[in-house]
Amino acid sequence: MKKILFGLVAGAFLFASCDKVENPYPVNEQGDYSLYPGGDSAAYWATDGPVFGANPNTDRNVVIEDFTGHKCNSCPIAADTAEVLHDDYPTRVFVATIHAGPNGLGGFQQTDGTFTTDWTNTDGLDIGFHFGNLPGSQFIGNPTGSINRILENGQHTISPLQWRNSVEAALPTQLQVNIQSAANYYASTRGMFLHTEIEVLDQSITDDLYTVVYLIEDTIVGAQKMPDNSTNLNYVHKEVMRDCIQSDWQGKQITAANEVEPNKYRFDYIFELPAQYDAENMHLLIYVRNAETEEIYHVVKQEFID
Repeated sequence: MKKILFGLVAGAFLFASCDKVENPYPVNEQGDYSLYPGGDSAAYWATDGPVFGANPNTDRNVVIEDFTGHKCNSCPIAADTAEVLHDDYPTRVFVATIHAGPNGLGGFQQTDGTFTTDWTNTDGLDIGFHFGNLPGSQFIGNPTGSINRILENGQHTISPLQWRNSVEAALPTQLQVNIQSAANYYASTRGMFLHTEIEVLDQSITDDLYTVVYLIEDTIVGAQKMPDNSTNLNYVHKEVMRDCIQSDWQGKQITAANEVEPNKYRFDYIFELPAQYDAENMHLLIYVRNAETEEIYHVVKQEFID
């Protein structure tokens, strides 16, 4: 799938609202305001652009990255494990199902006459390759997963049998980075305007931080190899990671250029939802990662349509 384009530079919401100016921000920096049916950029920020208040959240959320493949007969059990954990903690545990192996594209992800759907994307394959090729990595096949990419015995990825213990160990840990988001989706243009604020609470963090946005498809039906080696042509694939929004898998670096208040950073995105997706069946996951340790400090979910 083509990379989803059209981003906003942080801080656009601060523009002066005196005389109306036609698209006061350059399109190549701010995105395509024609996706806003109410007019230009000035009209958008005067009418629909959000202003964030204090973030009341105090809990650290968790994302399970489930590395899977449609020809992997053990992967449905792992998917069930992730789903149960989300159901147990529906507002704090989220799932991103990434079709990738330790070398990116592997045998479990390949297509053929029966397994016709290509569930992969460049960013997901790059994530799999990255973690599969770290020195000493024990990510050697599917299924496996990460829990906020927290190191356990020197590994970022762990067996599904360990996911519950790892999730429940991570949930009560200190919230070091907070996130809040708001979004406006316009069905007539398929334009999504996503707005995020990152607040770094722990000032002892000195490593570079990046914010990442995953495009997630809630459910879609396709072939899947099952534990008994049968093929279920009507298997419901859930929480499928489809792309990273306006970045590669590493995300956008949090820098002083994005700072809107002390230790608060603004990132905004405009993009057009590709035609093959139903907005009512999509959501976004927004997280902040440490570029040195790869730990994900916090994650929030943003629906397309509330």
